[in-house]
Amino acid sequence: MEKEKQLLRQCCLQIEQALNWGDNETWSNDDFEHLSEKIFEKTRVRLSISTLKRIWGKVRYENTPTTATLNALAGFLGYDSWREFRQKNDTNGLHAPAHREHTLPEFVAAPLLAHKSRRYNQLIALFSVAVIVLAVVFLVSKKIPPKVDLSKIKFEAVKVSDTLPNSVIFNYDASAFQSDSVYIQQSWDPRRRERVDAYGKQHTSIYYNPGYFIAKLIVDNQIKKECIVNIQTKGWKGIIERDPVPTYLSPKESRDNGMMGISASTLQQKTGSPVFNEVWVKFAVVHEFKNIDPGNFTFEASVRNTSSVEASICRRINAIILLRGGAIILPLCDKGCISNINLLTGEYWISGKEHDLSAFGCDFSKFQDLKCVVANHRFRVYLNNKLVINAAQKNALGGIAGIRFEFEGAGQVKDVSLSTPGGGKYYQKFDSKDLVSNKAHSSPHQLKKL
Repeated sequence: MEKEKQLLRQCCLQIEQALNWGDNETWSNDDFEHLSEKIFEKTRVRLSISTLKRIWGKVRYENTPTTATLNALAGFLGYDSWREFRQKNDTNGLHAPAHREHTLPEFVAAPLLAHKSRRYNQLIALFSVAVIVLAVVFLVSKKIPPKVDLSKIKFEAVKVSDTLPNSVIFNYDASAFQSDSVYIQQSWDPRRRERVDAYGKQHTSIYYNPGYFIAKLIVDNQIKKECIVNIQTKGWKGIIERDPVPTYLSPKESRDNGMMGISASTLQQKTGSPVFNEVWVKFAVVHEFKNIDPGNFTFEASVRNTSSVEASICRRINAIILLRGGAIILPLCDKGCISNINLLTGEYWISGKEHDLSAFGCDFSKFQDLKCVVANHRFRVYLNNKLVINAAQKNALGGIAGIRFEFEGAGQVKDVSLSTPGGGKYYQKFDSKDLVSNKAHSSPHQLKKL
């Protein structure tokens, strides 16, 4: 058992070295979420955030991970299985080749052994002195990190426009840390981390996607300061995710007969491929929904994935309510792919790998009526008027900052509403109004008390 734990620790260390995200002590919940996605991308096995936290010792758990989990970790490092990882990293079974003993006469052996013993003791003494000298030099030369009043550290973001894409000017001052390792990270995603001048004052970064982001000032792999970057939209914006630069959709390309979406023919024209596996199209409206109570609201929409199975095997959809510093993610997919989806309540993830999410498997030949209700510290989800999730919502959610729909391939959405009893109400029919202009907010039936 102990041997297996040592191998697991070695595996974690190799993964940390491959990721190069710094000390795992600084990893946040978002980092483990991102690691889960990276493992899934490479192995097609999704490990939950809670599982990864247990493996990295963030949550106390004495049991050994399952074979499937170990195989996924080994697969992420390029091994065929955990067995192969064990064979190539376990040196306990290796032995130096045996040497034949030669017997010497006692009158020769005794003086020789005494000489060897004195020589051995001299080498040990010299080695010990060298180690002590090096340790003293290291301790004397090592910089003691200065104590810094974080409240006086400058880190703020200034947007340069109100459109997309949007550049942000970060005004910062990290000189008090006296460190050469200073980074600015756009959001929770470690891939959006850029090294900056440790004694500089400004850094600019471009945001291609709208959203409510929390940027981070990172020094010596530790988050020292955070600031909000709220990239808003004018009405609804359609975006095809591509790396490193996405593709924006015009209103004409994203509107059809009272619905918002994208056809398979348009998506094929934009991407150059008739296959849409892992090709995501997003439609988002991002601005402050100030009159919607995050502790008492109802969200409704009708959605469907219009891709063929040949074009998009799982035909996934994510309906997302963006929160200040978090999100609610409601996943739908083809009935045979529920193992590959995850639901986020705003507080915690529910993994399709570890829970039965078969109620979210859909027949996309027709629209799916999706509803989410947060009220009285409960989180409820309905699909086609059937209650599929009923969970506790213990902590207050942050304010609502936007709505986003994500389609793996082609898809459509209609009749989106967000309301608070006795308060604000947002309703969008996607009629002839321009989906990406301020006119989308002008119609009384679309927006009330918002």
